[in-house]
Amino acid sequence: MSDFSPIPESKLPALGTTIFTQMSALAQEHGAINLSQGFPDFDGPQYLQERLAWHVARGENQYAPMTGVAALREAIADKTANLYGYRPDPATDVTVTAGATEGLFAAITALVREGDEVICFDPSYDSYAPAVQLSGGVLQRIALQPPQFRVDWQAFGGLISARTRLVILNTPHNPSATVWRKEDYDALWQAIGEREIYVISDEVYEHICFAAEGHASVLAHPQLRQRAVAVSSFGKTYHMTGWKVGYCVAPAAISAELRKVHQYLTFAVNTPAQLALADMLRHAPEHYRELPDFYRARRDLFIHALGSTRLEVLPCEGTYFLLADYSAISDLDDVSFCRWLTKEAGVAAIPLSVFCSEPFPHRLIRLCFAKQESTLLAAAERLSRL
Repeated sequence: MSDFSPIPESKLPALGTTIFTQMSALAQEHGAINLSQGFPDFDGPQYLQERLAWHVARGENQYAPMTGVAALREAIADKTANLYGYRPDPATDVTVTAGATEGLFAAITALVREGDEVICFDPSYDSYAPAVQLSGGVLQRIALQPPQFRVDWQAFGGLISARTRLVILNTPHNPSATVWRKEDYDALWQAIGEREIYVISDEVYEHICFAAEGHASVLAHPQLRQRAVAVSSFGKTYHMTGWKVGYCVAPAAISAELRKVHQYLTFAVNTPAQLALADMLRHAPEHYRELPDFYRARRDLFIHALGSTRLEVLPCEGTYFLLADYSAISDLDDVSFCRWLTKEAGVAAIPLSVFCSEPFPHRLIRLCFAKQESTLLAAAERLSRL
């Protein structure tokens, strides 16, 4: 009799159900206000919805080109030029992906080889590590310390080795709500300029940046953009996370390798959604230009409302998340506190430690303010009772 077991050996044995799924399920079970998972509780622009319906009715329902519809790639190139002073070639440098997560996976898979080392900054988004692991890479993490979460460039330099292949950065940063500045990119270039090291810049919150100088993109750095993949998300920009449309901008040689992965991962992305997004970029650019003010108003309202609680709110320079220190309320670890908060206070949050590989000694939780004002005020009222 065969000893074969139909249960495969896991390639990701440490990975289970994500904390985001767990907390959303717990929020639903207990009727809690869900400020955990990062999605709006309001709809995207009416014009965008109308253009989607128009393209569907017109019959634009078959496969899109693998790299993305030409109209959308052209619009992305023009937007990039307007914002960052650099126009990528829409034919060779812009690739539309099934959300930013797919773009990140394709980029990591294309660049990382067996035994390569990849540097990222903790706390970090949870999709990076599995993609690196599946590619045979080794993740090297640098811990960013609250409340500023700034990069220690001396420590970064000490982590670079002959095997370093890739640096993954994220700005505006989820979950710390901090942003990189031009001098950070200059410091990165100084550290890696003489080495064969690539960069992935996760910029999905590029239009939700509250810094006075605006969003600093890797695409605005003349040297770094020659070896970088910038990843962005229409879901974040247009409040349509369920559409799962993102894109990557990278030089032709890097894009060619990224596309080899993309074409066998998803091949193409929803055609009418791409066409609708192209129309939106062309005819309503004021939407992404006004997005910082739109979310700043929600941030400020929520922070003001939290003033009646015992939470200590950390500075928020970007994204639609806030970090809050709950030390004055409880001495529970952050995972236990978030479960207690959902069940007993009726508000779901995300513990910051889940974004870190090493033990995280700080009592911090992440709250999403991409919600209607009434939702935020109701959550703050519940939190004020603690």
